[in-house]
Amino acid sequence: MSRSVKAHILLVFVTLIWGATFVVIKYALADISPLLFNAVRMLLAATCLGALYWKHIIRINLNTFRSGLMVGIFLWAGYEFQTTGLRLTTPSKSGFITGISVVLVPLFMAMFWKRRVNHWTLLGVAAAFCGLALMAIPSGGMGGYADWSKINAGDILTLACAAAFAFQIIFLGGATQKHPFQPIAFLQTAVAAVLMLITIPLAEKAHVVWSSRVIWAIVTTGMFGTALAFTVQAWAQQFTPPTHTALIFSLEPVFAWLTSYVVLHERLGARPAAGAFLILAGVLLSELMGAVGPRIEAATQDA
Repeated sequence: MSRSVKAHILLVFVTLIWGATFVVIKYALADISPLLFNAVRMLLAATCLGALYWKHIIRINLNTFRSGLMVGIFLWAGYEFQTTGLRLTTPSKSGFITGISVVLVPLFMAMFWKRRVNHWTLLGVAAAFCGLALMAIPSGGMGGYADWSKINAGDILTLACAAAFAFQIIFLGGATQKHPFQPIAFLQTAVAAVLMLITIPLAEKAHVVWSSRVIWAIVTTGMFGTALAFTVQAWAQQFTPPTHTALIFSLEPVFAWLTSYVVLHERLGARPAAGAFLILAGVLLSELMGAVGPRIEAATQDA
């Protein structure tokens, strides 16, 4: 199995972790404010990565630090914009607008880095984007259409979140091409944790009840959803284009949806099922045809 295939499989596994922890986080936020929760789990992740990769960290040079700093700033911005925006908009709009990062990654790469994106990947991005819309946008009733009738401050903040996550994916890919993935994984979490701790007093009235569900959520998301996940992402993006990474991450609402069905026994409707199918189709289209398509075209030209 090639490193590229391993990288893609591991990124799917990371996305599964993020989707599966939605339920855990949902319960924990009843006892802890969102920004404080993010800061504590990020701090735990940075501490774990620091203990694990200290031999690599002590050899960090200025260029590595700059690269990790840039990735960490965008990681922090993504979480902060998303959490703050969620207070001012609906969960469905937040989920959909955050998912726009799947479109922004190839767009930004074309605009700022003049990178040409494979047409199969673009088709996969379009399919995944339509799938996100079906999963997130209400079909009507209970004010479903009214929620989408106008843009508010929360929508703008969430769009900034999508842009920040898109840049995080792009800059992380660039950083791991030039530097070892271990210090980059540590630096992005450490920078995000410090910035989160600084901004908590400015952005929210922090509160916490140290219940078992809060502790469990911090440990699971800090160890697996942050430390492990960002380390795997940093390693995998050495062998995976940023557009493929963004597409794979679009599977997160699919895994969250399936977890809600298994754990909370939520009913799975036809609309989100169609959206999940389109997202899966988009990922497979990009991954399979993106690799096979050029070979077919080259063989046809040779013939």
